[in-house]
Amino acid sequence: MKINLGVLLLVLQALLVSGCDQPAPVEKGFAGLGNQAAAFTKVVPGRVFSFPADHGPHDGFRIEWWYITANLKDAQGHEFGAQWTLFRSALKAIPEEAGWQNQTIWLGHAAVTSATVHHAAERYARGGVGQAGVSVAPFNAWIDDWQLSSQATADDPLADLLLSARDKRFSYRLRLTSTGPLVLQGDKGFSQKSEQGQASYYYSQPFFQASGTLEIDGQTFQVSGPAWLDREWSSQPLTANQSGWDWFSLHLDSGEQVMLYRMRQKDGEPYLTGTWIDAQGQTQLLHAGDISLTPQDRASVAGREMPVRWSIKIPARHLDIAITALNPQAWMDLRIPYWEGPVRLSGSHAGNGYLEMTGY
Repeated sequence: MKINLGVLLLVLQALLVSGCDQPAPVEKGFAGLGNQAAAFTKVVPGRVFSFPADHGPHDGFRIEWWYITANLKDAQGHEFGAQWTLFRSALKAIPEEAGWQNQTIWLGHAAVTSATVHHAAERYARGGVGQAGVSVAPFNAWIDDWQLSSQATADDPLADLLLSARDKRFSYRLRLTSTGPLVLQGDKGFSQKSEQGQASYYYSQPFFQASGTLEIDGQTFQVSGPAWLDREWSSQPLTANQSGWDWFSLHLDSGEQVMLYRMRQKDGEPYLTGTWIDAQGQTQLLHAGDISLTPQDRASVAGREMPVRWSIKIPARHLDIAITALNPQAWMDLRIPYWEGPVRLSGSHAGNGYLEMTGY
């Protein structure tokens, strides 16, 4: 999923209502994502996706995001991770308005990770004034000078993208190219998050190859490697009982890809699901009974104990692997903090990927 961080809702709502009379809502579920959203459009099965239109914003839904992760190496084999996310949070279920009447808040997250260093940054923006947004023709997603922009034709704007972000301690500028198909996650793009029916619309481009430059603490590296795009939109993706999630996007050296997530609950068993993606982009929905996902080694991270090594087994696919964090201290010390960083795969399949853990 990402659910990637639908992290923003409560913080962003608080920012906007701080000058109003009403108090911010009481938080339910991680980052308020379990708050009721009756006025917004509900996610239901059977939606027919339309591209390139669905690369753009979706009026009527409360939250959505454009999310990129990249597993990178330089010529000497040094490993890095890069992450870029743009979140859109609608405070009212109305179409976008121009100017200061706009009821949308935008949030950007960017990070880089090596085996010894992890840096993260965030940006906030009000919609309607040009500081942040997403356009479809041509495709461009931006907040300040952070940008994900198409270099390709209007028919397939995600075939060739330029990704960039910059902060005081890091920057990257990467070209992302793919000839592989888009992948609809879950049941034809309907991605369920709970037994109660909470869900998002969710598709990915897991076949990107990235190349470009990455700078950390004044040192610049020429890098390349696989990258992954997630797109999700929803109005209430969690229940009030769900405290966070563990999400994996995995590139197998066989050319196959795996997406898994478990939604942890304050009480009861986690909700576990995923998608197996073959080398041609064909998918199989994975249910809880198909997957064994077990935390292994833990590390002390930002004053809390977190699982930084996992066991994943999918017997029907002969997958039996260990997932190990490149940098166990990949803590996103932002307004709403969480763990996110690159991982290595070993066991029946080699490869790499990304792990996000929230609510710890």
